[in-house]
Amino acid sequence: MQPITPNSLPIPQVTYHTAIKDLLMCLKSALRDDLHSVYIYGSVAQGRAIAGVSDLNVVVVTQSSLSASQKKVFNTIDWRFQKNFPFVDAVSIRSTVINDVVSLDALFTWGFLLKQCCVCVHGDDLAECFGDYVASWEIAKQWNMDIGQSVPILRHRIAVANTDKALLKAQREMAKKLLRAAYGLIMPKTKRWYDEPHQCAQQFLVHYPEKRIVIERLEILLGPRVIPKRSVVALLDDFGQWLVSEYKKTEFRIG
Repeated sequence: MQPITPNSLPIPQVTYHTAIKDLLMCLKSALRDDLHSVYIYGSVAQGRAIAGVSDLNVVVVTQSSLSASQKKVFNTIDWRFQKNFPFVDAVSIRSTVINDVVSLDALFTWGFLLKQCCVCVHGDDLAECFGDYVASWEIAKQWNMDIGQSVPILRHRIAVANTDKALLKAQREMAKKLLRAAYGLIMPKTKRWYDEPHQCAQQFLVHYPEKRIVIERLEILLGPRVIPKRSVVALLDDFGQWLVSEYKKTEFRIG
């Protein structure tokens, strides 16, 4: 089995450079010596972000646990970006402490995220602490076995969306989660890591061609058109529960 080599992630899109510099300025000012490193992941890191649609996904690693007052900087950054960088739909920040990242328990969580999906934009790159990963069921289930808990959460977000923008965001989030979870089922067979939803969809259909209609509908949800809630929820309930069942079956078979 060939190891996964880290994606050749491009330097974050030029249009996002100023926003990232502003992000770092805010984090350095608020966290000072407690800030260890900062990473960008998702569509911005991969050079496929869509202005006004894509979030800026960030991982912040600190030397020690943040206080409540220090954590307030994350809300400040989100508010600041709404005003100064409207092409960024939202700033999504995940934070952790360095000891948790380098622990053995984090091998398939923080370690995989930093090594495989992130671009370090500040500090010492902790991805260098980890070797190459192999596309395995262990990785697939670590990132997707929560699909049973995710389905009701996604359903609620769709239900409470009271604007077209909110519903569009919720339906896109749902589609991305389901497509990535679908690909997780066959990742041990392909022995490759894909994160981009359309790539996940095409790889999944190679092994589950009978799911083409469902996958095509999920790909429609990734687009700019708002779909009626009842159709989105019906798709989520149907395919979401199928995924839950398949993950349980695969875990029972592989362990």
